[in-house]
Amino acid sequence: MTQAFLSIRGIRKVYGPVTAVENVTMDIAEGEFMTFLGPSGSGKSTTLYILAGFQDPSDGDILLKGKSILATPSHKRSIGMVFQRYTLFPHLSVGENVAFPLRIRRRPQAEVAERVKAALKLVRLEGFEDRRPALMSGGQQQRVALARALVYNPPVLLMDEPLSALDKKLREEIQFEIRRIHQETGVTILYVTHDQEEALRLSDRIAVFSQGEIDQIGTGPELYAAPATRFVAGFIGDSNFIEADVVSSDGQHAKLALPGGTVIDGVPLHGALSGSGKAALLLRPERMNLHLGEKPGSLGGTVRDITFLGNNIHVLVEPEGVAPISVRLPFGHAALAELAPGNKVSMSFNPSDAHAFK
Repeated sequence: MTQAFLSIRGIRKVYGPVTAVENVTMDIAEGEFMTFLGPSGSGKSTTLYILAGFQDPSDGDILLKGKSILATPSHKRSIGMVFQRYTLFPHLSVGENVAFPLRIRRRPQAEVAERVKAALKLVRLEGFEDRRPALMSGGQQQRVALARALVYNPPVLLMDEPLSALDKKLREEIQFEIRRIHQETGVTILYVTHDQEEALRLSDRIAVFSQGEIDQIGTGPELYAAPATRFVAGFIGDSNFIEADVVSSDGQHAKLALPGGTVIDGVPLHGALSGSGKAALLLRPERMNLHLGEKPGSLGGTVRDITFLGNNIHVLVEPEGVAPISVRLPFGHAALAELAPGNKVSMSFNPSDAHAFK
């Protein structure tokens, strides 16, 4: 079996009566872009800080190339770090900020100059060496922080919510730059975010954190198409949940009775369900179709709202006795010409595109 480049084994972190991280375990390949995704307080940043050496775990170990790094001080782990706030030295120029990690490592002046130049070229800030951080935009400052973290060629780069202080357009531009830099350098990146779109855009794999534990690790398509838990299903992509009655199940698929009596069979099943229990049925808005009037075997409802979103249309439908359901139709869909709030409609979907959770 091939040894993992970076291995996190059973990491646990306890603060008095509070368990912040519980049994976090994963292997990261060299050159991989792994994102820790989850809401605030889910343990993702704590795990990153333990990797960086800023905090000690209560239990567990971290191995880099097969050797534990827990006893190594943070400044000797040679792990790059980019924070949410740029943490640049305001009294130093851009070039001096980027050179700082090399100077504390007492690298020769010629090497420092060469590496700083290469790092600034990598983040597309050539010619900014003499500028002060205060005279730069937020996006430019974050590029400087990225250059500083990469200038000494660390084996691992940690990034903690690095783009959360930027506006949407600038955030998307820097995301593209981070992806490009990762592809050009091949550095192993561990990236923390609460933004699912950012995680899907950047990552090779994503670890979804919930209440201090990892619910699931996988690629974006894997997490979206086959969520292991209801939390993952609700956190990755847009989702509707409907309570349904379990008619029968074979351990892998379930037959469910929807509100109103419609029965659907062949719904992928997650977790054990008995033949008399309740299930939470996940329906993706873009996997549903809409029909004017009543259609046998479909879920009926009343249109409450229609919102134009550019290349698609968001339709809010309220079935009787059920919370409103979001349906997303492509622009130009045949039903849209006659659709209006107050219309009676029917919603249909392929059972294999749905998911049933306990």
